[in-house]
Amino acid sequence: MSTTTATPPVGTTVTYASFGARFLALIIDWVVISVLQSLLIVPLLAAIGFSMAPALQNPEGLSETEAAGMLAGMMAAMGSMWIISICVSLLYFGIMESSKTQGTLGKMALSIKVTDLNGDRISFGKSILRQIGKYISGMILLIGYLLAAFTEKKQALHDMIASTLVLKK
Repeated sequence: MSTTTATPPVGTTVTYASFGARFLALIIDWVVISVLQSLLIVPLLAAIGFSMAPALQNPEGLSETEAAGMLAGMMAAMGSMWIISICVSLLYFGIMESSKTQGTLGKMALSIKVTDLNGDRISFGKSILRQIGKYISGMILLIGYLLAAFTEKKQALHDMIASTLVLKK
C-alpha cells in the first residue's frame, strides 16, 4: 500500500486499497451474490423440476418431440439462470458502489471504497461499466484483475476502463 496523490483536492492524500484487501472483499461479495442468486434460482429450478418430474418417471415412453421439448426446456432454464446471475451481480455492484457507502458489503467490511479519479462517488452507469469491465478482466485469464497488484494506483483493468479507483476509507 502506497500513499500517493491521484487528483484529489489540494492538501489531501489518497491511500489505494491493496490487492489483498480487494481480493478478500471480492470473496465476501461472491458469497453474498451466491445467496442472492440462490434466492431467485432455487425456486426456478424447483418449478422446472416439478414440471418435468412426471415425464422423467418414464423416460422410455417419451416421443422424440417430447424429449426435444424437455431438452429445450432445460436449455431455457440454464439460460434463465445465467441471465439471473448476471443481473443480480450487475445490480448488486451497480447499486452498492454508486451508493453513499461507495462500496459493496465486502468493501465495507474491509473499509475500502470505489471512487472516480477525483475521489468522488461514482454514478450507477459508471459502476455498471466497471462491472462489464470485470467480465473482460476475467476473460483474459484473470490478468485484468492481477493488474491491481502491479499498477501505480492499484487499478485493475476494469478500473482503467471505467476511470475508477479503489481507496482505503
